[in-house]
Amino acid sequence: MAESNKTESFDLLLPEQIRRRVDPLMLVAKNIRSGSMKGERRSVKRGTSVEFADYRNYVPGDDLRKLDWNVYARLEKPYIKLLEDEEDLAVHLLLDASASMNWPNSEETEAGGNPEHNKLLFAQRIFATLAYISLSTGDRLMMTAMNDRGTNYFGPSRGRAQTVGMLRYAHRIEAQGVTDLNHTLRQYAIREKRAGLVFIISDMFSPTGYVDGLNILLGKGHEVCIIHLLSPDEIAPPVAGDLRLLDIETGEAQEITVDANMRSMYQQRLTGWLDAIRNDCARKGVHYVMVQTDTPFEKVILFELRKLGIVK
Repeated sequence: MAESNKTESFDLLLPEQIRRRVDPLMLVAKNIRSGSMKGERRSVKRGTSVEFADYRNYVPGDDLRKLDWNVYARLEKPYIKLLEDEEDLAVHLLLDASASMNWPNSEETEAGGNPEHNKLLFAQRIFATLAYISLSTGDRLMMTAMNDRGTNYFGPSRGRAQTVGMLRYAHRIEAQGVTDLNHTLRQYAIREKRAGLVFIISDMFSPTGYVDGLNILLGKGHEVCIIHLLSPDEIAPPVAGDLRLLDIETGEAQEITVDANMRSMYQQRLTGWLDAIRNDCARKGVHYVMVQTDTPFEKVILFELRKLGIVK
C-alpha cells in the first residue's frame, strides 16, 4: 500500500503520459559558456562533429551503449565515451515555497475554489518536469525551494537514476513563511559558483522586490528564465463588498470595500505590475513567461518554453 501511495503521489506531479511527451526534449542555454565537464547533451553550436572528444565516469542511468568496453576491460572501471558535439549544462531550478504560493488553499477550496489551481502544486509540477528533462539528458541539476525557513535543496545530481529521489524531494515541498527574492537570489548566486540555466518559478510576491537579486545572478553569468504564476482569482478576484483581507505570509489585516472603482484600480495596478516585470526582463535579456494556474501545466514546457527556445 505504501508503494502504491508513493507511485500515486509521484504521478500527481509527473504523470506517465507527460513523461512520455517530454522524453525527447532537452534544455538549451544560449548565452552561457559550455560546462567544464562533458555530459550527454547535444551542443547547439554550429560546426559540431561526431569525433571522439573525452571520457567521463559512468553514472547510474547512463545509456550502456555509450560505455567504452575496451577501457572497461583494461581498467575494470566504466567510462562513457563522449563526442565533440556533446557537452553538459548546469541547470538551477529555484521554486518559491513561501506561504503565498499555497493559494487557493484548503479553506478557499472548500468555498468553491479549484484545488488544481493551487500555485504550489502547479509550480511543483513544472519544477519536477524540468528536473526530469535535465536528468534525462545528463545535465548537472540543482533544485532549491526558497523561503525564510531554512535551506531546502536537492543535488547536485545527474542521470535518470536520480529521478525517484528528485520526485520525492519535489513532492515534499511545503509552502510556508516568506520568500525575499532579492536576498534569496543574491545568496544563491554567491553559493553556486558555476554559471548555468536558472529557472525561477514564483508568484513574484516579494517584500523587497527582485531586481537586485536578479542582477547579481546575471552578473555571475547565469542565463535566467522567470516562470511567473498567478491563480485565476488573483487575476480577476470574485469577491465584492466590505472585506477584511489577511496577508497569508505576514498575517497583517486590512479593511477594504470592493466596488467597481476598486476593481478597476486593481486591474490597472495588476497590469502595470506585470508590464513592469515583463519590461525589466526584456531589458536584461531574461526569459519571462506569465502563466495562470488554470492552464495545463505541460503547456508551459511544451509550448511556452519551446517558443522561447530554451526547450527543444
